[in-house]
Amino acid sequence: MIRKALVLAALLVSSQSMAGEHEQQQANQVLDALHQHAANANWDAYFSLYTQDAVFLGTDASERWGMGEFRQYASPTQGWRYEPRRRDLVEHGDTIMFDELLYNEKYGITRGSGALVKTADGWRILQYHLSFAVPNDVSKDIARQIMAFEAKSKAQ
Repeated sequence: MIRKALVLAALLVSSQSMAGEHEQQQANQVLDALHQHAANANWDAYFSLYTQDAVFLGTDASERWGMGEFRQYASPTQGWRYEPRRRDLVEHGDTIMFDELLYNEKYGITRGSGALVKTADGWRILQYHLSFAVPNDVSKDIARQIMAFEAKSKAQ
């Protein structure tokens, strides 16, 4: 009886693990497609990977865009290329949180983070946040530059 319970428990854990791996594989495919569509300026395909109520947080503190605003920003551009270098996913029910290190020719290493939600159409991005990965050794200098810039902007 105990042996049977242990076997059933092992099978349950194994099937949950396989389900988790499958879901994470699908989420990885969505994020990989997102970067590919952005690089190709394929905006219809790019924006189809977001939920309608999704939010994109850009690198500037003023950049908090709903999809309509973000589409207006992106559509006239020729796209952008961010190459994933590392990605971590954490699944919690119908939500997957992610963070990824990306390489961009202009900015170097950046970080993308956010959340995907499971929908009837598969995994879709609910929030994406692009930020600069600032090394700790230069963070105080960068913070001072930002504060000086903000103070100057307020004074004008």
